Amino acid sequence: MTTASLQDKVSPEEWQLRVDLAAAYRLVALYGWSDLVFTHISARIPGPEHHFLINPYGLMFDEVTASSLVKIDQHCNKLSDSPHPVNPAGFTIHSAVHAAREDAGCVMHTHTRAGVGVAAQRDGVLPISQQSTFVLASLAYHDYEGVAFREEEKPRLQADLGHANFLMLRNHGLLTVGRTIADAFLHMYLFESTCQIQLAAQSGGAALTEVNPLIVQGVAQAMKVQTGGMGGAFVWPALIRKLDKLDTSYKT
Repeated sequence: MTTASLQDKVSPEEWQLRVDLAAAYRLVALYGWSDLVFTHISARIPGPEHHFLINPYGLMFDEVTASSLVKIDQHCNKLSDSPHPVNPAGFTIHSAVHAAREDAGCVMHTHTRAGVGVAAQRDGVLPISQQSTFVLASLAYHDYEGVAFREEEKPRLQADLGHANFLMLRNHGLLTVGRTIADAFLHMYLFESTCQIQLAAQSGGAALTEVNPLIVQGVAQAMKVQTGGMGGAFVWPALIRKLDKLDTSYKT
């Protein structure tokens, strides 16, 4: 599906945001985290209005381009010409987070088998891997209330998220918040890896060894040293190089 380019119709800052967000969609497809057309990633456009970009509902993630992303406001009004609708559940979740978190430059939500598998477990994320300690340093939970398209769920979702950057939507999936698109993607990589490792460890049937709680408490500093504050400063450029070797059409 071809969409007319918006590069000359938006600011350079918005265009770069569109390119990075389209790259995130392609990378999610590449890593196998997409759920047909039913999950979503959003990026806030800088400014006081809380406008943000989100995927055109009905496109597969490997079809998303910078120009096809839909710009909407906090009432789901389209702010750019687009033939595509917006996923109502996607709007509810993302508008709630963007409204409550000024630092939420990007919000990513997935329904992977591993993510939902752990989200269905009563104890949620277990401290059994190095990856899990990064997640547990900033993890919150939100109970399942059905498909998330009701406005009345927003305050509860916002309250449960608080200042956390990882949110487990029980029986539903995973959500990450990042200051940048790179942040949110790297958070999701860690969250998804944590869940895959947990299910693999549990499938072995042996008793599990948990990480010392004191180590989990000290992870915030380790995150800053190892990953540039989770900012993707090291990882994101490498991911873009990887993507560009495969397909650069996301930039259109």
